[in-house]
Amino acid sequence: MPLGTLDRTPPPFFRQGQSALSKLIFFTALAVFLMVADTRLQWVTTARAAMATALAPVQRALLVPVQMIEGGSDYFVGLTRALAAEDAARKQLAEQAERVAAADRLAAENASLRTLLGLKPSLAVRSQAAEVMYEATDPFSRKLFINRGAAQGVLPSSPVITEGGVIGQVTRVYPLSSEVTLLTDRDAAIPLLNTRTQQRAAAFGGVGGGTAMELRFVAANADIREGDLLHTSGVDGVYPAALPVARVATVERLAEGGFARVTLAPLASVDGVRHVLVLEPLGAQLPPRPVVEPASAPPRPAGRVKR
Repeated sequence: MPLGTLDRTPPPFFRQGQSALSKLIFFTALAVFLMVADTRLQWVTTARAAMATALAPVQRALLVPVQMIEGGSDYFVGLTRALAAEDAARKQLAEQAERVAAADRLAAENASLRTLLGLKPSLAVRSQAAEVMYEATDPFSRKLFINRGAAQGVLPSSPVITEGGVIGQVTRVYPLSSEVTLLTDRDAAIPLLNTRTQQRAAAFGGVGGGTAMELRFVAANADIREGDLLHTSGVDGVYPAALPVARVATVERLAEGGFARVTLAPLASVDGVRHVLVLEPLGAQLPPRPVVEPASAPPRPAGRVKR
């Protein structure tokens, strides 16, 4: 078809009505009028409320699938967590039941042995609470000062403990305060008992810049491992037995020496401690030792008198 015969006039649909400019001006004025009327006269508020009321069921219907998907995912996630928590609770209950059974068995065995051997029960240790006032200013020592002294009945060598275990003992007593030497001090020493092997040893402080202890005079072939728990032995007349003290941190067995180097990590932390418990020394509650008098010299046999 020749190009000159094509009809280039727009269809009747686009030639009807007002021009685009007039429509823009009209709708712009209408929008400005509606905004002013809504702001000043609140005309559109009623229409907006009616439209929101009419569209509310539609919005709810459209939100149902989304809520079902979210609720289903939350349900499965919650179910998984609940099952995991139930398994953990069952395991914890089983462990606790085992510990209770072991504790009851040990208590019954202990009572039976004490009855059989006629041993007296352990001494009840008297104690009193104290507050830490400050630390010693000497950078080469590990000492604390508490607000209990001779006026409150504190005795020298009294053990001092926290909820974690033993931290030291009272070395000086003043009328209203006391000085506590920590176990990590270079001059501190304490007899310990390995709870796994029941072997006794002596621990000394001053290791690791005053943050650790060590066991001395331990044979290189001694049965001691990292992680062994050490308690007070109770044979020194100061510390009651079975108080937690430290755990074995490292064990170095030197081939050229006959002893092993055993480093201990204290169980009770003294950093930021505010309150402690002062125990009465065990020796103050024991009966006095009997005084053994020296045996008198045997009488001389009567000899003959020389004339």
